[in-house]
Amino acid sequence: MGNVYESMETGELDAAIAQLEKEAEDLKAKGLKLDMARGKPSPEQTDLSRPMLDLVNSSTDLMDGNIQVNNYGGPDGLPSARKLAAEYLGVDPANVIVNGSSSLNLMHDTVSHAYTHGIGGSKPWGEQGHVKFLCPAPGYDRHFKVTAYYGIENVPVAMHEDGPDMDEVRRLVESDPTVKGIWCVPKYENPMGITYSDEVVRAFANLHPAAPDFRIFWDNAYAVHDLYEEGDHLLNIFSAMEEAGTTDLVYEFGSTAKVTFPSNGIAFMCASAADMAEIREAFSVTRVSPEKISQLAHVLYLKDMKTIHEHMMKHAKIVRPRFELVDAKLTEGLSGLGVATWTKPRGGYFVSFDGPEGSASRIVSLCAELGVKLTPAGATWPYGKDPKDTNIRIAPTFPSIEDLGAALDVFVVAVKLVSARLARAARA
Repeated sequence: MGNVYESMETGELDAAIAQLEKEAEDLKAKGLKLDMARGKPSPEQTDLSRPMLDLVNSSTDLMDGNIQVNNYGGPDGLPSARKLAAEYLGVDPANVIVNGSSSLNLMHDTVSHAYTHGIGGSKPWGEQGHVKFLCPAPGYDRHFKVTAYYGIENVPVAMHEDGPDMDEVRRLVESDPTVKGIWCVPKYENPMGITYSDEVVRAFANLHPAAPDFRIFWDNAYAVHDLYEEGDHLLNIFSAMEEAGTTDLVYEFGSTAKVTFPSNGIAFMCASAADMAEIREAFSVTRVSPEKISQLAHVLYLKDMKTIHEHMMKHAKIVRPRFELVDAKLTEGLSGLGVATWTKPRGGYFVSFDGPEGSASRIVSLCAELGVKLTPAGATWPYGKDPKDTNIRIAPTFPSIEDLGAALDVFVVAVKLVSARLARAARA
């Protein structure tokens, strides 16, 4: 149906706005201070991994294969950690490194290497003049900031319900040698929560880039973050590449940041044998040895994919009611008004919300006035510029159920009031 406020008579619309303004003032008087800005695990979630802290102590065997855990060495990571990360990503351990706690750091350093030293014998990106990176949008703001930091032009590409617009991706990648990469979150994408279809994954695997130094940055951040026992299926990109006969095309990243402890997990990446040889050489300049004690603790605690799945179902028990509350509150408050759409993801950390054109920045600003902090409008687009100013990323995991419910009540009133005011302004 159409926008209800646009179909109201002028007097009826003025009365609706007056009522909504009163509701907003009543909410403001409560003095709320609620935060739905970032996708952080709740305290209950991080508490799940506390037993891991007891697994490495003064009596623990500190040898892992032929690697001494409590000394320098093993720049690729502990053999057991590489095996676990390989199982997590569904790849060969020989092509995996485990290093640090942040996959974003690995992504940044990989971009930095390409920018200063090049990929596969090509000139460094920084010496090639104007270069570009594709950014499926709405997408992950921190990805976009990495390439923007190096002066690489971020080019938005539309997202569909099954992944990026692959006709557009193919056209740009295969015709323009200045296009050097694309950011991808293929499972439970941030913020839409969609999982790339098999068709989309195969389309990526079958790309034949105009630039030999083009790479897909495959950030599999939510590989195990299912809300239900049966999660979404994501086709393995390396299996699809093997089927397509392509290679040296993908860097894949992952971490346990939202599995165990944010900032204290383990991060890992993989690629083809040739690409990994180059990455190892590049990383060796700054990485003498990774945090192997943390890696050992994770291996002892997470063990294998069966254990990880069981652990993540404990997370799901905590997180799922929050996502269900988001959908219930938005459905109750906005369904039938014709002013909003939102996603209903089966995993990940976000709900993507779209209001009327020109509404997102106003909604976020009004929510702030009423005591609710949201991700800045436009953050899900390169350079923070949503061309239609419609998209808002909702992050429901960190607040308590009670606080989340209160924040959503504020959000619903803000969406209604902004939508009604826009309808009135359109008549002026």
